[in-house]
Amino acid sequence: MPQFTSLTSRVVPLPVNNIDTDQIIPARFLKATDKNGMGAALFADWRYLPDGSPNRSFILNQPEAAHAQILLAGDNFGCGSSREHAPWALTGFGFRAVISTSFADIFRNNALKNGLLPILVDANTHQTLFDLAEEAPRAELTIDLASQTLSFPGGAVTFPIDAFNKTCLLNGVDELGYILGFEKDIRNYELGIRD
Repeated sequence: MPQFTSLTSRVVPLPVNNIDTDQIIPARFLKATDKNGMGAALFADWRYLPDGSPNRSFILNQPEAAHAQILLAGDNFGCGSSREHAPWALTGFGFRAVISTSFADIFRNNALKNGLLPILVDANTHQTLFDLAEEAPRAELTIDLASQTLSFPGGAVTFPIDAFNKTCLLNGVDELGYILGFEKDIRNYELGIRD
């Protein structure tokens, strides 16, 4: 998993509430068993027209979305069915963080396990960020995970994250990688060696 310490990027605004995991990654793409190529299927039913050509009106197909690593989503992002493919598609496209006022619990957990940082903000900050994206589409936000701070032109807020997931992201390890960091201690315990 890629390490997440700090990130400065433009933001892609997607002011749609209740985006479920089937919209993030339609069910027909769930046969894949690895992450490769998932970014191409992100929001496939919105990004592509029935003939397979890009939908030029969709934000991810517009030039200002190129290379942006932060998605600013509406309320209740990632609701619906549990599918790890949703964060795979988001990170495959290049997103490292999603900002919303609320996340579905299963999506949030899957995101954290796959190196995607869900950032929870209050309604006023949420609206400020959407206003900023409209008024200054090239403005950049900075996320500092160590201090749990989201900074933007004109302000900054802190965001919550539990200590375990924060540690994993800062060190670029998943749950198994975290456990393997104690391999020597585990081996010594199994051998009855006490320090």
